[in-house]
Amino acid sequence: MSKNINDPKEISDDKLISSILTKFEIESLNPMQEEMFSTVQSKSDVVLLSPTGTGKTLAFLLPLIERLDKNCAEIQILILVPARELAQQIEQVARNMGSGFKVNALYGGRAGALDRIDIKHRPAILIGTPGRIADRIRRDEISLDHIKTLVLDEFDKSLEVGFENEMIEIVDQLPNVKQRILTSATSDAKIPGFVGLKKPVFINYLKEATSQLTIKTLLSEEKDKLSALQKTLEFVGPQPGIVFFNFKDALQRVSDFLTENHISHECFHGGMEQTDRERSLVKFRNGTIQLLLATDLAARGLDIPEIKFIIHYNLPLHKKEFTHRNGRTARMNRDGIAYILQWKDEEPPEFIQEIDPEKMNVEELPKSDIALPVQWKTLYISGGRQDKISKGDVAGLFMKQGQIHKDQLGVIELKQNCTYVSVHAEVAEQLIAKTNNTKLKKKKIRVSVV
Repeated sequence: MSKNINDPKEISDDKLISSILTKFEIESLNPMQEEMFSTVQSKSDVVLLSPTGTGKTLAFLLPLIERLDKNCAEIQILILVPARELAQQIEQVARNMGSGFKVNALYGGRAGALDRIDIKHRPAILIGTPGRIADRIRRDEISLDHIKTLVLDEFDKSLEVGFENEMIEIVDQLPNVKQRILTSATSDAKIPGFVGLKKPVFINYLKEATSQLTIKTLLSEEKDKLSALQKTLEFVGPQPGIVFFNFKDALQRVSDFLTENHISHECFHGGMEQTDRERSLVKFRNGTIQLLLATDLAARGLDIPEIKFIIHYNLPLHKKEFTHRNGRTARMNRDGIAYILQWKDEEPPEFIQEIDPEKMNVEELPKSDIALPVQWKTLYISGGRQDKISKGDVAGLFMKQGQIHKDQLGVIELKQNCTYVSVHAEVAEQLIAKTNNTKLKKKKIRVSVV
């Protein structure tokens, strides 16, 4: 019988799991995580269907971490994901568990030399996009014989973006996989035959969400919706939200318009350099900016909490993409709202007509009375995990040497070779003056505004 990890007596029998839950400030797992834990423990193949934001990563990592062999110096778990950002997020969650096992993520947009450095000493858990993982397997002498668990996170998205050949190539070279775990946030995902599932257990929580999503159509008098978007943003006020586009060219045009009108925002699309994409998400997560302009690259898999609204500047071609975009708000039993920005003479697609959302004229929208939040800035520090720097080290430097108060310090995100820190905008220059070109641990660091 699987143990109930919400039972204090049974949790006490497993110090590792107990300490991990404490680090994540979790008193008890949600029903999906409980069911996933016991199913993965049974070593059955699993297909997990659960909405974005419900804790899927922790759900499969917890039972897998528990069974890792400390005496094995090779890769034991391989996790394939469709996007770089999802690889980074899973890596961060795994590291935050503090299990003592080495974890690395490989993905496009960074130098292959960094990959070689990371996997010179094999991680117990290797995470990556199929393209980069396949490339490293071809180039390097990586033993795959000890990989007993294969996880395909958001497997349907990996197939959608064209990774099928690489996934087949990788799976064909895994001779000793004993358990396969597939996850998705959509119910119509077709399971690929090449994975080789054996009597899989299906865990479906897609219908369990009780969040309340409201959808409204905002009608623009003009076909060019730039002015209508500005009025919409003035209506929703200073809250975290995402504006979705079908193509990066339209996104860039709107970005230029918002910049001209002094509306703070960041962009996120596949044409950006990896570092720029990463910094956009960091600033959005830590509250430095409230508005993200994005393509469907941001519709799934990203860890972006507390989204109050989304705006469809362009409607996607299919209902599935519309659903995934909307899934960025109204998450984890919270309410949210999705606005469709539509020219008044435009015929909406059939899947919108079926919903028949309430219609409002943009010209009649009142301006928001939400007060402006505290303004933040994000600082970049040229040192990270590889320099043995911790969040406590950064906080200590900024509060002692930088002479700021605790409430002026926000989110600290440690990366492999750098760190991002949000601080009150009013103290940003003071911090740079007092901490730039000083030592943190044994490393001389640079501190600058992102």
